[in-house]
Amino acid sequence: MSASTGPVAGVGERRQPGAAGRVGTAVCAVVVIVGHLVTGFVALTAYMVEPNGPWDKQAITNSGIAAGIALALTVVTALLTWLFVKAAWLRSWWFALPAVLAVAAILRLTLLAPEL
Repeated sequence: MSASTGPVAGVGERRQPGAAGRVGTAVCAVVVIVGHLVTGFVALTAYMVEPNGPWDKQAITNSGIAAGIALALTVVTALLTWLFVKAAWLRSWWFALPAVLAVAAILRLTLLAPEL
């Protein structure tokens, strides 16, 4: 049996600071931020769509589709965030952004849905 001779990062420990750690964190942050920007744009589009009159059912459908797409994109960015947090590239406060976007999309699909 042999003993471990060097420091080994265990599960849940932070990576050693260095150039590679900073580059990895920056790349992960950029990927997640781009995902949130796309999701935010789609959610904003869902909120901007309003029916022109009682005949405009297509606008309500478009708003629901945009909110559904925003919710799906939020799930994708939340999974990416979870992956990057688990790998210790990002901190856990990054989960706040997908949570806020998910709440906004769900509100647009339910309570704040446009009416005729």
